Amino acid sequence: MTDQKLKFARPNYYQGVLQLRDVNDEIISFVHNQIRKRGNVAITKIAALHNGVDFYITSQKFIRILGKKLKERFGGELKISSTLHTRNSQGKDLYRINAFFRHVKYKRGDVVTVRGDQVKLTSVGKRIFAMDMKTGKKIRIRSEDLPGD
Repeated sequence: MTDQKLKFARPNYYQGVLQLRDVNDEIISFVHNQIRKRGNVAITKIAALHNGVDFYITSQKFIRILGKKLKERFGGELKISSTLHTRNSQGKDLYRINAFFRHVKYKRGDVVTVRGDQVKLTSVGKRIFAMDMKTGKKIRIRSEDLPGD
């Protein structure tokens, strides 16, 4: 990560945190490239964790857009929340946001075996839905029932 040229702003200023969990190098590179393309956005801090990485970023709007792009492109769980940070001199509340993205191993369209049946995943996110390949019936799957979890 350090060999890539990224803009760093003031070290204590950020409007939100992009929290990536269970991600691979492709996803991290995607985030770096998206930030590099955007001239008015900077990373102020990167925190590496045992199961992911946190990017402290100077634009709330960009964090929201990037979170949605990650979910669309790679599939996974996205949660966006905000917390009150401070009040400005005019009395307006100022918030910081957190965009939490957890990459999932499976994506829509994958065919997997669940409880002995072949199913095609139709929706992968907070809830997982699939179509039974034999009956054509739509079913809901628990993430712990997916192979490898």
